[in-house]
Amino acid sequence: MTIKEAQEKVDHWIKEYGVRYFSELTNMAVLTEEVGELARIIARKYGDQSFKDGEKDNLGEEMADVLWVLLCLANQTGVDLTEEFAKNMEKKTKRDSLRHIHNPKLKA
Repeated sequence: MTIKEAQEKVDHWIKEYGVRYFSELTNMAVLTEEVGELARIIARKYGDQSFKDGEKDNLGEEMADVLWVLLCLANQTGVDLTEEFAKNMEKKTKRDSLRHIHNPKLKA
């Protein structure tokens, strides 16, 4: 599935089942909440914390939740994420094409 197709699927789902998009401000708060849930899983799985009783390692699910809300925000603000991601990759390549290769901290 392409990013464009994902944006279209989310838009279709919202219109069919979700009634309407939450406001941009609400979705920004939801995105922050979902990133926090993702951070909790990362901290427990890769960091020094351990899972509490009843918690599950649902890393992929939490990443998908973050992506879902980001796609919602892109749709409701008119952002073409395919185009923006392509521009972002080009920017990073121009800016950082040698930066990381020559970073001695990354050679360890």
